[in-house]
Amino acid sequence: MKTLRSILSWVVPIAVAVILVVLVRSYLLEVVKVSGDSMTPNLADQERMLVVKPLSVKRLSVIVFDAHGEDPNAAPNTNYVKRVIGLPGDRIVSKNGTISINGHKLNQSFISASERTTGTGNWTLQSLAKQHHWAYKGKAVPKGHYFVLGDHRSVSEDSRAWGYVDANKVMGVVKIPFWQTTATYRHNINSLAQ
Repeated sequence: MKTLRSILSWVVPIAVAVILVVLVRSYLLEVVKVSGDSMTPNLADQERMLVVKPLSVKRLSVIVFDAHGEDPNAAPNTNYVKRVIGLPGDRIVSKNGTISINGHKLNQSFISASERTTGTGNWTLQSLAKQHHWAYKGKAVPKGHYFVLGDHRSVSEDSRAWGYVDANKVMGVVKIPFWQTTATYRHNINSLAQ
């Protein structure tokens, strides 16, 4: 009996800790790692960040989503980190590095002027849909979907190539802890969502 109590005295706390970790990772937050340069200069390759799961997605939120089935080249269990540019119903146009949403210029202060133009291209949602043979060819982002871009436009594979991200594929919104990176980069990730 004494041995059973002794075993339970350390098994029960470990079991409770494991259950808490599983619940937190499933419903609240998770630590993930950036893979690639598509979000530089704001997120570096291999940088760790928090994904907060119950937060709502807004324009300019940085999100993590399951890319399998969104990007035709993404393997199962592949997650992408991108910035939400368009919400359902938005009409988006890119001209000479300026992105307009519903006729209003998008503030892209989170990247430099050269990063806005290099690799961004001139397009509308309809021209991208035609060029890349998307199934949905409407003028606006469809209901239940987002249009996403990487901050490093010249290297990012994003909605310009493979279309919209289904809201059901979104794992959560990225947040950078206060001790990580610089105040400017934290602001560019944590505070721009509108």
